[in-house]
Amino acid sequence: MIKNVPKIKHTESDQFFLIAGPCVIENESMALNIAEKINTICDNLKIPYVFKGSFKKANRSRIDSFTGIGDEKALKIISKVGDTFNIPTLTDIHEVNDAEKASNHVDVLQIPAFLVRQTDLVIAAANTGKIINLKKGQFMSPDSMKFAVQKVKDSGNSNAWITDRGTQFGYQDLIVDYRGIPIMRKIAPTVLDVTHSLQRPNQNSGVTGGNPQAITTLAKAGIAVGVDGLFIETHFDPKNAKSDGANMLDIENLEQLLIKLSHIRKVINQL
Repeated sequence: MIKNVPKIKHTESDQFFLIAGPCVIENESMALNIAEKINTICDNLKIPYVFKGSFKKANRSRIDSFTGIGDEKALKIISKVGDTFNIPTLTDIHEVNDAEKASNHVDVLQIPAFLVRQTDLVIAAANTGKIINLKKGQFMSPDSMKFAVQKVKDSGNSNAWITDRGTQFGYQDLIVDYRGIPIMRKIAPTVLDVTHSLQRPNQNSGVTGGNPQAITTLAKAGIAVGVDGLFIETHFDPKNAKSDGANMLDIENLEQLLIKLSHIRKVINQL
């Protein structure tokens, strides 16, 4: 399913792939340590792995929130992660000018959910020739993602993924509608983001909340309904992460979760 990603180590068609890493690049040692641990786990379980890290955070709730360590510095760290462990890498972009800049350092460009209808941004990303991971807007139906994917294809790029990250429910919560997974899989390879789907945005403090206790539940359900991949943000110390710590998975819990999910996928494949 991800054979077009450079440097991918495993191509077992019956296994899900994993997009995982920190929300944002905080420093080089942090990124390398997280990537090394996840890569070791995924090697052992034969799970294709794509390292994820934002080189900057442009959509923060408050003006004093952490946004990054500098674009070029962070992008070079992501590139070093890919080269060090021979794994594909992903980062999200927010502006048209980000597309070419980031494409020089990563294998997959991600369009954030709030920006997935921004035509100029999607076209700029598609024109780089990279795989484009389109996050489904919290305000969009599963079927409507065909239009975002079509923009990528109309730009001459056939490599697009869709990532579901929940649908807005009321003002401060999200839900995952698993009926949408088979619909989106008919459009493009589909990933379930089990960490951002558990966000609780727009809290009174101005800091996004979360419910990481439900990560396992969402992930198991996603594998059961046949997602092609999972997206998990993880950290050695989520409580002190500089972004989205409230909905991250503690990296020490990742291996056991992936073992359980691999067992579920094996059973599903036999049905």
